[in-house]
Amino acid sequence: MFHSDVTETVRSPLFETLPLASYESSIAEILQAGTFWLDVCNPTSEEMNTLTRLFKIHPLSAEDIMTEETREKCEAFPNYYFIAIRTFDSDQFSATYMQPINVYIIVFRECVLSFHSQPIVHLNNVLNRVEQLKLYGLNISPDWLNYALIDDITDGFMPSLRHIELEVDAIDELVLILKEREQSDMLRRIGHARKRVMVLLRLLITKADVIKAVIKRCGQRLAPESETTLYLGDIQDHIITMVQTLNHCDKTLTRSHSNYLAQISIEITQASNRTNDVVLKMTALASILVPLNIITGLWGMNVRVPGEESEGLAWFFVVLGLMVVVAIVSFMVVRRHNIV
Repeated sequence: MFHSDVTETVRSPLFETLPLASYESSIAEILQAGTFWLDVCNPTSEEMNTLTRLFKIHPLSAEDIMTEETREKCEAFPNYYFIAIRTFDSDQFSATYMQPINVYIIVFRECVLSFHSQPIVHLNNVLNRVEQLKLYGLNISPDWLNYALIDDITDGFMPSLRHIELEVDAIDELVLILKEREQSDMLRRIGHARKRVMVLLRLLITKADVIKAVIKRCGQRLAPESETTLYLGDIQDHIITMVQTLNHCDKTLTRSHSNYLAQISIEITQASNRTNDVVLKMTALASILVPLNIITGLWGMNVRVPGEESEGLAWFFVVLGLMVVVAIVSFMVVRRHNIV
């Protein structure tokens, strides 16, 4: 993608096929007419070598771009400063959702070059913003384009951050009020929320230092009345606020996780206590019935027992009375030990 005041926005699948020669002005005149922006998606080695020779890019910068250096940083070189920053795939239906995307920005005094390995939505957002601001007579400079691109990358975190905040608040409220049968997926929700918080926190944690370095580099080359430094400071404030919000969400999820495990432990203890109560009652019943079984077993043996030759019911009532007395004594012993 190539954008300038002369050509507007020009797109081509290959760097060599950019239709710059089709304009009335020569390529040199187009490049010298004012600020231009060249964006390259997934550059090949040949394209990178060509751009390195044309724009005198330092080999270290070219190496970082080709090897997809993941560390976010801002480096100053004699004729430009180099920024490595990361965004992420925000498409929820994509297989690479929430996966980091490395973006490299080279800011010259007269142009901006940007590189990335995957298509990103920030380009169209920045171009639309440029077209809107041109109506108000804004002078587009390379440093402003750099600010606009970083600002859109930073703003891209806001929808995911709001969604995480809502999810964390819901988890924090539900973890203590859900019934046992409704808690089956709570641990999974907490785990997924913490994973998303950690992904965003890892992507944002180093950006404040990068923006601080960019502000320092811009301050050395911008006019005193330029407001680009103020805009970059606003991005830094947003990043710090988002990092603080994510840290708060992480602490909230940690507390919710502890509360969830504590509630599960309490429910397990209550269930164990109920089981123990049932076992105690069964034990008490067995303590009453076992002596009775012994008595009936003794009088039911195939040997001579007292009262065997008696024709009346006296011995029956004697045995029955003995069983009643034994049952009452066993029940009193059980009650005395608070088993029932």
